[in-house]
Amino acid sequence: MRSRGSQNRLSGNSFGSRVSALIFTMIATMATIYVAGRLWQDAENRVYLIEQLEKRTSQGHSAVSVDDTLKILACREQKKKLFDLETELSAARKEGFVSKQLSANDGKYPTKKTLSVIGVMTTFGRKKNRDAVRKAWMPSGASLKNLADEKGIIVRFVIGRSANRGDSLDKEIEKENSQTNDFIILDNQVEAVEESAKKTKSFFIYAVDNWDAEFYAKVNDDVYVNLDSLGVVLTSHLDKPRAYIGCMKSGEVFSEPTHQWHEPDWWKFGDGKSYFRHASGEVYAISKALAQFISINRSILRTYAHDDISTGSWFIGLDVIHVDENKFCCSSWSTGAICAAV
Repeated sequence: MRSRGSQNRLSGNSFGSRVSALIFTMIATMATIYVAGRLWQDAENRVYLIEQLEKRTSQGHSAVSVDDTLKILACREQKKKLFDLETELSAARKEGFVSKQLSANDGKYPTKKTLSVIGVMTTFGRKKNRDAVRKAWMPSGASLKNLADEKGIIVRFVIGRSANRGDSLDKEIEKENSQTNDFIILDNQVEAVEESAKKTKSFFIYAVDNWDAEFYAKVNDDVYVNLDSLGVVLTSHLDKPRAYIGCMKSGEVFSEPTHQWHEPDWWKFGDGKSYFRHASGEVYAISKALAQFISINRSILRTYAHDDISTGSWFIGLDVIHVDENKFCCSSWSTGAICAAV
């Protein structure tokens, strides 16, 4: 027969086991809640970080680290990939898993994205040039939209605002644009000869912020462009994510103030007074990654006297492929050439 003492010990042991189990359960529950809370907090922190990075970028802040830049680009790429997949899935459902766009395209141009956004740099008092461009190679009206839909090429004239905002010069451009709808009017850019480099930078920023394209091209309004040849050449360089394509050149830096091509910052180019390799300003193209780089670092990229020199300077020190493309040399028209100077 068990004594009363032994029974008390058994009862005590049972009670102790239940208490231990209860305490263990409470600890496990609290640990689970804590871990879940931390995961949720981390997710919220990541969302907040991305929002802040996007906000900083759109406001033009200069203090953007390499890590921040990579996070922004990665986030944007994920959004674009998701959008592309949703679009492709919707098209596949409608067409019995075969998209008309994919089957009708001859493989010459990409089907998911715009191939190129072309900015034709123009200024006040050059309507005759613009009309000549429209007549020669830049479509108008519905044909302009068809060019974008069928070949993935968007073309727009690019102009800033008058120094006397809202004057007759601005009104003439607004009237012309209401008839043609083929302008990019840069509201925050003054239209002036000495502002040409800043205007080119503003165009790249505007274009990459408004169109998701593989390339962004700059063209002068006194140049004729073969859009088919341009499309073929750009498509051949789709495998180069950081491509700078043009008629590459160098040349003398002129320090004399009276010279046509005077460079006020001539002393920065060394004793030899020779420019670095850069694309001729008549026609050149940059890949999406380089346009994004310009947009993100807009506030710290300086400009020189000439727009082609300025663009070339932004890529010094970067891992950029300089593609010296003879077809971008516009001195004379030849078979397969991209352009010809008027």
